[in-house]
Amino acid sequence: MKLNLLRQPQAMVAPEPTGASTTSAMTASPVPAISTSAGNSSETEGTVNKNDVFEEIKSKFLNEIDKIPLPPWAIIAIAVVAGLLIITCCFCIIKKCCCKKKKNKKGKKGKDGFNMKNMQGDKHQDDDDEEGETGLTEEEKEEEEKEVEMLGKLQYSLAYDFTDNKLTVGILQCADLVSMDSGGTSDPYVKVFILPDKKKKFDTKVQKKNLNPVFNESFVFKLPYEELGGKTLVMSVYDYDRFSKHDIIGEVKIDFKSIDLGKPIEEWKELESVEKEEPEKLGDICISLRYVPTAGKLTVNVLEAKNLKKMDVGGLSDPYVKIQVLQNGKKFKKKKTTVKKNTLNPYFNESFSFEIPLEQMQKILVVVTVFDYDKIGSNDAIGKLFIGSKASGTEMKHWADMLANPRRPIAQWHPLRPEEDVDGALASLFAKK
Repeated sequence: MKLNLLRQPQAMVAPEPTGASTTSAMTASPVPAISTSAGNSSETEGTVNKNDVFEEIKSKFLNEIDKIPLPPWAIIAIAVVAGLLIITCCFCIIKKCCCKKKKNKKGKKGKDGFNMKNMQGDKHQDDDDEEGETGLTEEEKEEEEKEVEMLGKLQYSLAYDFTDNKLTVGILQCADLVSMDSGGTSDPYVKVFILPDKKKKFDTKVQKKNLNPVFNESFVFKLPYEELGGKTLVMSVYDYDRFSKHDIIGEVKIDFKSIDLGKPIEEWKELESVEKEEPEKLGDICISLRYVPTAGKLTVNVLEAKNLKKMDVGGLSDPYVKIQVLQNGKKFKKKKTTVKKNTLNPYFNESFSFEIPLEQMQKILVVVTVFDYDKIGSNDAIGKLFIGSKASGTEMKHWADMLANPRRPIAQWHPLRPEEDVDGALASLFAKK
């Protein structure tokens, strides 16, 4: 029996091909039990190894924290703040993505789909859809509206006489002008000049309360044909206002390079809007005032002027100064200086005396106008101002200083202003009375 038991294992290792199935079955059945036990042992070893690694990492992390020279509460506070920052950043990113999706949905609705609200005429939804489609800001929309706005039309004519070197500009009529007054009308007139020199300026007559005025007026510029190449004709339509600055409605610019003056031209042009420009610098003038109350004598001394506007083709001017004394808005007396040739910084030092009683001094205005002398045609005003108790700014202060210092000449520089602005201010001043 012992020998048989010892020999049975040999049959398990190397069974004969024709061996009994019972022995093979007996030998095969213990194998799965061995494998399962090995698997369990490997799983337990794996979990133990993972726990060991985790414990090791944890211990290292705690050791590193212990090395930081900060108390535990500070480390916890830093961790909390960092966590809050991360959460807020994530929230902002999510919110931004959601907003983009909503905008895209709006755009798609406006482009592709119709809903019941749109069919019923929901204006607010339409506006939102338009904003989504175009993406324009309010400022850009205002600019578009300005561009689309129709200001009116101007009919003009041009004819050049090659024998006499004369350009005749005809201002025929305007149509569909924009109303500038509160009553829904305008008082239009047209100002005609040539850039860049602006030496000659012509104005048509004012057509009262008329949005379709007919002018039929012509103006002549004496210019050689060779000089027209670099010049531009400007026809500006204004709304006349008696008591304030005239408002510009629009303008038409004609570049002489772009037209053929070999034959007469007559056409309509749409008025274009004009951007607000900085006020043109006309120059400054120094005037001395002296009043002697006992003699009732006002002395106006025109000392000098500087940086006057260029009025002649050569880049200079021939200036002189005209002094007018107004009493209650009416012309009382006038004087003028000599002409200084070819200068923009003339020195005059010319005095003019006027007899005015002290009780009349509050009703007096001294109007100073600088002209450019022209042998041919009318003299052009370079600039203007008025001094008196009813003036404003430096002009009023100058008058007050003169009255406060009798018998002493008080000199002061004054900036020149456009003639039409000063005339409008004077008209409004005396219209209030």
